[in-house]
Amino acid sequence: MFSRLSYKAQRKITIVLFLFLPLLFLIVFTFIPALNMIYYSFTSWDGFSSVKKWIGLRNYFRIFTDSDYFMPLFNSLYYFFGGIIQIVLAFLFASILNTKVIGKSFFKGLFFFPYLINAVAISLMFMAFFQPDGTLNDVMKFVGLGHFTQMWLDNPHLNNFCLAFTSVWYYFGYNFVIFLGAIQSVPNDVIEAASIDGATEWQKTRFITIPSVANIIKLNFILDISGAISAYTIPYIMTGGSNGTSTFVIKTVDTAFTLTHVGLASAMAVVVLIIVAITTIASNGLIKGDD
Repeated sequence: MFSRLSYKAQRKITIVLFLFLPLLFLIVFTFIPALNMIYYSFTSWDGFSSVKKWIGLRNYFRIFTDSDYFMPLFNSLYYFFGGIIQIVLAFLFASILNTKVIGKSFFKGLFFFPYLINAVAISLMFMAFFQPDGTLNDVMKFVGLGHFTQMWLDNPHLNNFCLAFTSVWYYFGYNFVIFLGAIQSVPNDVIEAASIDGATEWQKTRFITIPSVANIIKLNFILDISGAISAYTIPYIMTGGSNGTSTFVIKTVDTAFTLTHVGLASAMAVVVLIIVAITTIASNGLIKGDD
């Protein structure tokens, strides 16, 4: 019976059959739980009781009016701006290593190596680095800056900068490899034509390379926003969220599983979802790339 159908009909049926199972999993494991989470965000629920009391927008008002919940969201700015610096540096070094540089294969491996290490191990390593008797203070004493030594992770004015620096150091190699691959895909004949016309390296980067990799810049920007809001492993291991270093995800997990305020935690998760969605839409409009 299937063989009697036209090629066009067979093609449509084949596509539907191949998409059915993935779409079913997507609906069951993504869309339905997401809709349930949105519903829970309008309730006061402890995660165990069969009764879910409808309270409207009260959870959302609490997130933006209670400093205990808003400040962790504000702390995401440290990771966001750190991510912007990380993107700029990754693009800069990728551009440099795309030229004829001695030992560039060595530097490629060197830059990417930290990303191969587990985030927990990186966090423990930098905990030792920032300790009062750790590497950073020892180096500062060695170069004559001993009076600037700090208890870095206990100082509320510096600890978030230390955590953001650790995150930048860890994820730099990932952005670097993505940018390097994108830059290497730019046609050489276009670059050579610009060189013949007398274009400087900055002009070639500005008018050829950046427009050519605009979609990759957009992708990294979106990942930066989502990563800043969802920062968890590094701050949780290094400080446990103490001394004003709690991130929005740490607070969300604590609210859901320690305080058992699942309704409020669901509202926090919806806020993250909305911020990422707005960022994605805005980046599509602001950063123009090839379709």
